[in-house]
Parts: sequence; C-alpha cells; structure tokens
Amino acid sequence: MVYMETDWDPQETAEWLESLEAVRRQAGPERAEFLLRRLATSGRYLNTVPTEDEPAYPGDLALEQRIAAYDRWNAAAMITRGSKLGLGGHLATYASAAWLYEVGFNHFFHGGHDQVYFQGHASPGIYARAFLEGRLSEERLDLFRREPEGGLPSYPHPRAMPDFWQFPTVSMGLGPLNAVYQARFNRYLHNRGIKDTSASHVWAFLGDGEMDEPESTAALTLAAREGLDNLTFVINCNLQRLDGPVRGNTRIVQELESVFRGAGWNVVKALWGRDWDDLLRSDELVARLAETPDGQFQTFAASSGDYIRQRLFHGLEVPHSDEELRRIVSGSRAGHEPRKVYAAYRRALEHQGVPTVILVQTVKGWTLGAGVESRNANHQMKKLTQDEFRAMRDRLDLPVSDAELAGDLPPYLHPGPGSPEVEYALERWRALGGPLPGRTVTHHPLPDPDERHFSRLAKGSAQPIATTMAFVRLVKDLMREPETGRRWVPIVPDEARTFGMESLFPTAKIYSPLGQRYDAVDRELLLSYTEAADGQILLEGITEAGSMASFTAAASSYATHGEPMIPFYIFYSMFGWQRTGDQMWALADQLGRGFLVGATAGRTTMTGEGLQHADGHSQLLASANPACLAYDPAFAYEVGVIVRDGLRRMYGPAAEDVFYYLTVYNEPMPQPAMPDGAEEGILKGIYRYREGGGQAHLLASGTAIHWALEAQRLLEEEYGLGVDVWSVTSWSELRRDAMTATGVPYLRQAMAGTQGPVIAVSDWMRAVPDQIAPFVQRPWTSLGTDGFGLSGTRESVRKHFGVDPRSIADAVLKAVEEAEG
Repeated sequence: MVYMETDWDPQETAEWLESLEAVRRQAGPERAEFLLRRLATSGRYLNTVPTEDEPAYPGDLALEQRIAAYDRWNAAAMITRGSKLGLGGHLATYASAAWLYEVGFNHFFHGGHDQVYFQGHASPGIYARAFLEGRLSEERLDLFRREPEGGLPSYPHPRAMPDFWQFPTVSMGLGPLNAVYQARFNRYLHNRGIKDTSASHVWAFLGDGEMDEPESTAALTLAAREGLDNLTFVINCNLQRLDGPVRGNTRIVQELESVFRGAGWNVVKALWGRDWDDLLRSDELVARLAETPDGQFQTFAASSGDYIRQRLFHGLEVPHSDEELRRIVSGSRAGHEPRKVYAAYRRALEHQGVPTVILVQTVKGWTLGAGVESRNANHQMKKLTQDEFRAMRDRLDLPVSDAELAGDLPPYLHPGPGSPEVEYALERWRALGGPLPGRTVTHHPLPDPDERHFSRLAKGSAQPIATTMAFVRLVKDLMREPETGRRWVPIVPDEARTFGMESLFPTAKIYSPLGQRYDAVDRELLLSYTEAADGQILLEGITEAGSMASFTAAASSYATHGEPMIPFYIFYSMFGWQRTGDQMWALADQLGRGFLVGATAGRTTMTGEGLQHADGHSQLLASANPACLAYDPAFAYEVGVIVRDGLRRMYGPAAEDVFYYLTVYNEPMPQPAMPDGAEEGILKGIYRYREGGGQAHLLASGTAIHWALEAQRLLEEEYGLGVDVWSVTSWSELRRDAMTATGVPYLRQAMAGTQGPVIAVSDWMRAVPDQIAPFVQRPWTSLGTDGFGLSGTRESVRKHFGVDPRSIADAVLKAVEEAEG
C-alpha cells in the first residue's frame, strides 16, 4: 500500500477535513469512520493499468497467439477423446485462463527458482503446453485420467508425476494457504542463511469461487504483516462457480478487492479489454458496471446486442452496433488480452513491501463456443462436438481440415519439432531457467547424528518424565549437531510451553523477519521469549492450518529448493488429523518428509480437559494414509529409536517419500532402560517387554503399557496367573506388514512359540488395536476408549472406559477362563 509522504495541497486537505468534521458532528463518529473505511477499501471498477500506461510487450505476440491456440485446441481434444471412455475432464477453466498461464510461461515463470501453484481444474491446458514443448507425447495425452496404464493424473499431483508437478492444488483452498506459507518459508531459508531465495517468486492461480473456502483467505494478514512481496495471487474472476454465478446478487471483484486491501495487500485489477476503452470514458457506465450484480453480467455475456443495449446502455450515447456491443460485452476482457495480462503481472512484480493480488476478469469457457461460454453448466461439459471443434478451428485459425474432423475423435495438433512456435516456446523457458511445471530432486543425504543423543534415552531415567518431554529434549540435542542441527525446523501453533519447548526460545529463537522490536516482559528470565530475523522456531500462533502449511513447505524443501530440512510440528494430538487431515493428505501428495508429533495424546491423559481435547482416534485416521508411518511409543528409548530410524529413512542415502506420526504423552512416568535386542521390534511394531509366564498376553501401546504392567502384577499376586506384556509401538505398521508380507508376517514371527489368549489395550478406541486382530489367529480381546472424552482425573476416566489396571486384569481372567473352556 502506498502512502503519500507530502501534502501537496494543504488547502484541499483542510476542506476535506472540515467536511468530515461536519459529518462527525451531525451524524456521529461512526458515520465518519464508515465513510473513511468505504473510501479506503473500494476502488473504481476499472483496470489498474489503463491502456495508455501499459508497458511495451516484450514478446512476439503473433507467435504467442499461435502457441495459445494450439494449447487451447489440444486441451479440449484431450478431454473430448477421453470422454469416449467416460473419463471426462474440465474444459472451461483453462479456456477461461489460458492467457494467464501463457503470459507467465513466456515471460514470468522462472523455472530455476519460482514456485507456481496451478489451478487444479486447468491441468489439461498445462499438459497441452508441455505437449507442444515436447515434454509429453500424444500417447501420454491419450492416457489422461488413466493412471493404472501409466497415464496423466486428472489434477496436479506430485506423487503421481514426481518429475512434473510440484504442488497438489485441487483440494480447493489449500493452494492459496500453502502458497502464502511457501513464500514465507522461502524468506525463512534466506534469513537463516541456508539458501539465497531473494530471486524466487511464488505465484498462486485461483478461481473466484475458490475464494469462498475459508483456507483461501486464512493467511492474508500474515502475508502482509511479513511483507511477502515475493508472492502474487492471480484470481481468475470469470464470475462462475461450478454450478452458477459466484455472487449472483452482488459483485465478487469488489468484494475481493475490499478483503485484500483490508488485509494490507496491493490490489491490481485487470478487468476490461481494449474494446471497452471508449465506453468507459462514461462515468455513468462505470457506475452502472460497479452496481451490476454478477449474475446479471453473466447474462449480458450470453445475450444479444439489443438486450445489452436496453438493459445496460439505456440512455447513453453508444457509437456501436448491436453486434459490436454483443461482441464487446460477451468477450472483451483483460484476461483474454496478453498485453493487459503482462501489464498487470509487471505492475505486481514492481510493487515492494507487501504481496499483490491480481483480479483478472475473463469469460468461463472462452473460445469454446456459444454453447459453453458463460453457461452455468460449462463445468459439467466434458466434450465438444465435431461441429464445435470446426467453429473453434475457424476462430483460432488452426491448420486442421474438415476431413480430419470427419471421424469420432478430434486430432491433436502440433506444429512440428522445429517449427517457429516450438522453437519460441523452448527459447522462452531456456531464458527463464527451465520449464514449469517441473520438479527436480537432487538428493543430498544428511550425515547420521551422534549416537550419544540416543544412548541417553536408551539408558533410561528413574526420574519420571513424559514422552513429550523426552522427544523435545532429544530434538534440542539434535539441533546442536554441527552439520544437521540448523536444518531442524521446530513448528508449534501455540502453547509451546505446554510441550516444554520454552528452553529453545533463548538459543534457537523464534523466527520473525522483523526481529524483536520490543523489550520482552520476561527478558530477565533465563528462558525468555526471544524473536530474531534468523530465528529457527516457527511459532505460528493459534493456527493448526498455518502450522501444517509451514510443515509442508519445510517437508518438501528438498525438492523445491534442493535443501533438505527436518521439520517437526508438535501439537495437541486432537487438533491434528481431526482438524487438518486434508492437509496431511496433501502433504503425502507432495511427497513431504518430516515428523508430525501428536502431543498430549490419548483419550485419558489430559486430566480435566474432557471432550474436545481428548484424542482417542488420530492413530486410526493416520493409519489410512499410505505415506504415514504412525507410531505410539510407550517409553523414551522407543522415541529415540523411532526418530533415529526416521532420520535414516527420510534423509539417508536411500531417502523415502514418507513422513512420521508419533503420539507422545504428557504423563510423567519412570523411563526404563532399553532391553537388549528390542530395536528391531520397536521399528517393526511389537516386542516382548516383560515375560510373566505366558498364560496370556497383554499387548499395549503408549501410556497403556503402564496399566498393563500393573495388571500383570495384580494377576500374579492375587491369582498366580503369569502374563506376558508386549509393547506395541505401531498397530498400523504391523497390519501393513501382515497384509503385504510374502512370508510369515512379523507379528506371527514375534509371537511364535507362545500360547494363550491375547488382550490388547491402548488409550485409543478399540478399532486401533483391532487392526491386527485378523492376523493373531487366537482368542482376541481388545480394550479401549471408545466414545467421547470426559473431564475427570486420569484414574476415574480410565475406570469409566474400562482400561484401568483392575479392568484389564478382569478382562485377562475372563479371556483365560473362556480359552480353557
């Protein structure tokens, strides 16, 4: 936002202030404030860059128009050909936004260092551009939406095309949110001296309907607050959602302008094509356009010239025929004119200090014919007829004969490998540092950390310590490693002190690009709150969604920047998979690596908190994600073994595209030393922690191991019953192994030679341990915390759920009695 430094007309200023003061006296301060806010947050419904101020276009427009025509045709042909198999696709989105991408590909998207979040439904046009460049073949295009046969995914999907797409964006709302935090993480890397990202720019292409998603606008103030002028949103305002107008009764452009200006963004509007220039000299017409609801304007775009004249231009002198009016109103939009798109992009990049949003007006389905353009049903239109392709051919002046359109399928068009169009496209992306989209991974394995950090946990501790604290202490030690310590990215939404992370504040410091401009109230304390421009901790505030977006940016830094980072995001486990599970799936789509840590885990360990804080199901939700390795460690040494294995698997010589989910507890307990030979079982998911006679077997995970051990004691002392206690570190990993093993599953190997019933217990709902029930092949009982959480003491709540030591002992006695007949 630009502020005037000097008052060049003090007399006029005085007159305006006098008028406002009169309003304040007559109507009250609320009225005066309303007028000021209205003036500050709204602008005229005109282009920010008028035609006379547009910069010279740097490219060969004739060639670029030819390239865009080929891309439009091939995107439509690919979808239409696939529709013969019932596969479908989306025609109208790319048709609307084609020039927004083409101008970017030719002049703005730097393959060497920019990140571009492509609108998911526009993917056919992006594939078509790659086809013209020679990066995709006709055979690949014909396999659009046919992934089992090695084809192209319907939407941007890095896991499906790891050398092509960088970001998954079709879960609408996540693209804009992740783009903000990606731009912020780029600055984080730069300010911490890890990589010079000063030249990188993040582009996010969005639909105006997508802006209804809460996540789309969730981080706007963060972007402005941190001055992310390395970020540009391009919102394609074609005024249509999937099934109708975005704002049928109001105007989405003005709404978005107010939202972004109010959040502190620079706003650039590119609304009208050049054919509107003479018409917009009429202030009356400008006022009418600003008051016309979007639903009505969509109707104008699909109506006759006479209707437009009577409803929009009535009473105005208009030097145009009805046909000319129809043509201008139905199609002359800034988003369909490369000069205007270029001018808007250039204005955005020139603005310093805050991010920019470009509001571009287009027609949904542009160039696809009158049956598609501006029609409510165009999102559901999955193919064009051959007659529509003929009309499109004539409109785009493409070299395809009627004979080639005589069959059932439209042909793909390519000008030839050495054609001017292809040579121009290749020259442009060479000049910009390489093609986009594109994903390149240059693997840089990280060295193993010093063994002593893990041996401390392996020795155990007589002093009670919660596994949450054990994890934080371990990471604090690992952050001191000379080579890898700076690559750790601690992320916490709020309540860092709850997780014992305040000890990191003075040493690692909290990241803020502004540094610390105030005296901290606790500055005299040893563990004072300390912010710094090169701070390592991302303390996000109360935003789990923002924290996950930061985690995703850090977890994929190995690919986006060639810099492997080790993020760990620690949070109340209840506010993880339940609240931001969609982002965790997107993290898997993006091949992210790192540690998600569900702290204060379990249904019963949060004393007094109750329903909304008591997590008994995140381990079940995590088990459904194929890229997630979910563990529920009971002891500090198990935490150490799992973290060390995670570092090896994600950052070692044979790095895997997985991430870890650890649930840790806030209940301080004595920490035993690691038994000999336990490491393999810890990683595979189960090992025998304490033998007791083998008449029955108690399988327990997490904090439940302590209830099981007490039940083991009760059974021995009161009934002379010998029970073995097993630590299950991962129910889901045992299940995966059993489902995929070609030989004997590890679960059966571990329990080979044992007999007697099995009783499983955890602080989770019974469906969590029940994952392995089919593979045990002996009498099975599971105990858990099904239902809703309760406020109360740990003891009373555990008794309520039937997982306290006495209830466990009773369940064992019953199982043994039934097994013996």
